[in-house]
Amino acid sequence: MNDFDKIIDRRGTCCAKYDFAAYGKPDDIVSLWVADMDFKAPDPVTARIREIADHGIFGYGSAGDSYYEALNGWFSRNFNFPIEKKHVISTPGVVFAIASAIKAFTAPGDAVMINQPVYYPFINLIKQNKRNLINSPLIRKNDSYYIDFNDFEQKIIKNNVKLYILCSPHNPVGRVWTRDELTRIAEICLKHNVIIVSDEIHCDFVWSSHPHTILSSISRECADISIICTAPSKTFNLAGLQASNIIIQNEILRKKFRREVFSSGFSELNIIGAAACEAAYRYGELWLAELRAYINDNINFMYDFVNSEIPGISLNKPEGTYLTWLDCRNLGLGDEELDRFITDKAKLWTDGGIMFGNEGSGFQRINAACPKSLLQRAMEQLKQAVKEIDI
Repeated sequence: MNDFDKIIDRRGTCCAKYDFAAYGKPDDIVSLWVADMDFKAPDPVTARIREIADHGIFGYGSAGDSYYEALNGWFSRNFNFPIEKKHVISTPGVVFAIASAIKAFTAPGDAVMINQPVYYPFINLIKQNKRNLINSPLIRKNDSYYIDFNDFEQKIIKNNVKLYILCSPHNPVGRVWTRDELTRIAEICLKHNVIIVSDEIHCDFVWSSHPHTILSSISRECADISIICTAPSKTFNLAGLQASNIIIQNEILRKKFRREVFSSGFSELNIIGAAACEAAYRYGELWLAELRAYINDNINFMYDFVNSEIPGISLNKPEGTYLTWLDCRNLGLGDEELDRFITDKAKLWTDGGIMFGNEGSGFQRINAACPKSLLQRAMEQLKQAVKEIDI
């Protein structure tokens, strides 16, 4: 059994999540923001990295056939989605891949659509590459989120949208899109010649009766317009090793994407990232099963605690991801005021909902992938801080 209760000191390791000084955060804050986990990677992964380190030579490398066999095995077993080697283009990250797709398939001034609130780098990448950001906001209904398909299609038509970036499972609201929803997305995009970039980096974290569907598995026609972005980084806590796998079945799109990636100066994964990815996909299944059970218990604890102990804040269980989306609107605080309250009074470092778009106003995103004792401490601090507000 893996000891996920163990608190590992990550400070002083050039760690974005815990080396607070660079972000102007106080030392006594509980860090629950960026989406990486406070758990060691599976033993087979660290053993493989140690083996490479002991070898002592870190020259140029490449992903061999065994790498693609491991990749195919993982997605075949877990998603009934076999992957051919020729369809894979490796990149140092999914955000890098999305930026490459924006540049490969659109020109400056072209319209790129997203559904806010959504993972904020989508917003930044579209704007920084001088594309026209089109937002088809998610609808919040019955404490969940849905795509407004009428608005979705009308925005595509009105703005001549060229590219749509899908977050699946959705970060930060935790939706796992159903096969019917994905089919509707594909039908609309096919009808209007829109390429879909599907960020599926959280695909291994889905809860209860919410299976993840790889977008390209919807139909051959859907696969023909889809760029599927995957990585072992969220699943096995390997983000710093920078290994992502982008699956593009359409040969014309694949060539355009590869040309854009190569033009940036990137050609091969580093040997440690590639080896870690292969080891994780070959030997990480049992570790992941234990981890998912642990995180699911954390989410259940948060759900019960927040909804019974903290007036003014509510939480719905996410269908997917290890991220929770706290509704703090009833506290009656503006977004800047809410952020200061969370930092200065509750002593928590979270992600303010407004960064995910205006639709995130009044929300906070909390990462539940940490030792339970840390989460319990955070919730108690939040509870005590809320007591000081006259709601």
